[in-house]
Amino acid sequence: MLKNFFTRQLMKHQMKDVPAEQQEKMIEMVQKNPDLFKKIGEEINHRVKKGGEDQMKASIEVMKKYQKELQELQG
Repeated sequence: MLKNFFTRQLMKHQMKDVPAEQQEKMIEMVQKNPDLFKKIGEEINHRVKKGGEDQMKASIEVMKKYQKELQELQG
């Protein structure tokens, strides 16, 4: 319960420029499958740090890899 509260607050802070409705959708997706988002974050960091990729390019490539899982969370 407390972990969810802090996760929600952290995400809201990081997405302060994103409309509130979209923030809620993202928070719900993360709460449904936090392990998936942890894995996505780790892969992005690995590609940036070890592979020397640009953050945006790494993010796009990793999101493409998990596109099916992300779509399932939205629906």
